[in-house]
Amino acid sequence: MSGGGGGKLKQLLAVAVTKGVEEARARIFGHVLNPTGLRSPHKILRKKLFGEKVAQWYPHDITKDDPLNIDRREEKRLSKLEILKRRGKGPPKKGQGKGAVKRNKGK
Repeated sequence: MSGGGGGKLKQLLAVAVTKGVEEARARIFGHVLNPTGLRSPHKILRKKLFGEKVAQWYPHDITKDDPLNIDRREEKRLSKLEILKRRGKGPPKKGQGKGAVKRNKGK
């Protein structure tokens, strides 16, 4: 009789059964099957997102939504810019800043 062939068949059957059991367990309990053992982002992705909790912690700032407050801020910024321009300290015209001077220096 053949003694070596029976052992391989049993081993093959055992592997198939364990694989089937693992797949069934993964489906039932919602696990992710990773037979190769490669790295996977599943561990991170299954965690609950906590951004909503963080957002609830901080009170809503009304001053950011108020259009009058925004207009006042913009007006103040523009007036400050105007004062700086009169003193010659405002932002340079397009193509006149440090970067443009460096680029044109080599030409």
